[in-house]
Amino acid sequence: MPEEGVLPEEGVRPEEGVVERRLHPVTPLRRAWAPIAVVIGWAVHDPGQTQRQLERLTTTTLLIALAVVVPAAALYGFLTWWYTHFAVTGAELRIRTGLVFRRTAHIRLERIQAVDVSRPLLARIAGVAKLRLDVVGADKKDELAFLGEREARALRAELLARAAGFAPETAHEVGEAPARRLLQVPPGVLAGSLLLTGATWGALAAALVVPPVLWVATHSLWTVLATALPLLGAAGASSVGRFVADFDWTVAESPDGLRIDRGLLDRSHETVPPGRVQTVRIVEPLLWRTRGWVRVELDVAGSSNSVLVPVAPREIAESLVARVLPGVTVPPYASLSRPPRRAGRCVPVWWRGHGLAVTDAVFAARRGLLRRSLDLVPHAKVQSVRLTQGPWQRLWRLADVHVDTGADKSVTARLRDAEEAALLLRGQAERSRTGRRDALPDRWMTP
Repeated sequence: MPEEGVLPEEGVRPEEGVVERRLHPVTPLRRAWAPIAVVIGWAVHDPGQTQRQLERLTTTTLLIALAVVVPAAALYGFLTWWYTHFAVTGAELRIRTGLVFRRTAHIRLERIQAVDVSRPLLARIAGVAKLRLDVVGADKKDELAFLGEREARALRAELLARAAGFAPETAHEVGEAPARRLLQVPPGVLAGSLLLTGATWGALAAALVVPPVLWVATHSLWTVLATALPLLGAAGASSVGRFVADFDWTVAESPDGLRIDRGLLDRSHETVPPGRVQTVRIVEPLLWRTRGWVRVELDVAGSSNSVLVPVAPREIAESLVARVLPGVTVPPYASLSRPPRRAGRCVPVWWRGHGLAVTDAVFAARRGLLRRSLDLVPHAKVQSVRLTQGPWQRLWRLADVHVDTGADKSVTARLRDAEEAALLLRGQAERSRTGRRDALPDRWMTP
């Protein structure tokens, strides 16, 4: 839980009419692993000492130890579940936890940016789910694990309804907002995109080439294994791992934002919160261009949502961008102005991969020759504008213009003419000011 809003339990009394609830009864099985994990961690940390200790123990002693550890773990899981409660009031979600030191987290509903439902494989078998919350100012998502699947979806709908301003007595009746499917990534397209990604082949080549070289150089089996296993893991994560995680990627539109459902083994139900997207990034790897595929990434203020769609035809991807950023049209690459030719003195060859376009609605900057990336920042989302110029750039009358967003990220128009950069700096500051003034408020469940 975040440190903000966490208060000591002493003196806290439930409000009248507020019903406190417990997590699903299967939760103790998840939490009972904590003491056992400590023992396993100690054993892995010093395997030699662990082996010597096991050799000294008799069968009777091992059975006694198991008879103590297993019930202790079960008791720990039960007590942590028993002393965990949550309740929804008119203004906040309240979570009380702690076995020895009691703590209460108060999550203000108006600070909730997204409420996602996650169903790991074992949780799906047990019919339970995690409820994960993106909260403004929190470094990581808060979660309620586990709830029954129906209860998780009902609680998600209730939290969004109350955050949207519905009265507490009607929030239960609102239910989950309807959704209309916009895109579903076919498994064949997803697999093809991974096969045409350089990172996949680079990780696989490293896993096949580096271990034999190390064997020839060292003749040490442990050195080869210590290097090969992480490399094989990286190759699997960049190919099979991504396929499993992104399988059946579906994007749907609803009043509470764009919903994303994905996953082969672990199903995840995420929401791109309305009005919180700061930057949209259209990525086009070199080998994807013949297929006309792109990847759409996001920078969302205070949220971990980072991908809108892993692969899609460019036309469909641009239509999704128009729904995430209403009123924004993706400028074609041909309309982006390149830096002046003298920029090649600062960045040979690769200067051609940079470009810039500024429209009435968006600041668009391109970078990359082989793996092209186009960043789109609505003027209303710009927090600050900066101009930087190194000594070599000053010699060739060049400068970089940085646009900072609310997601603590920057988009840079590189190697612009110095006079153009100065005009761009002043003009972007004015466009950002008027954009914020005319921007619509960010609200949940608005038509």
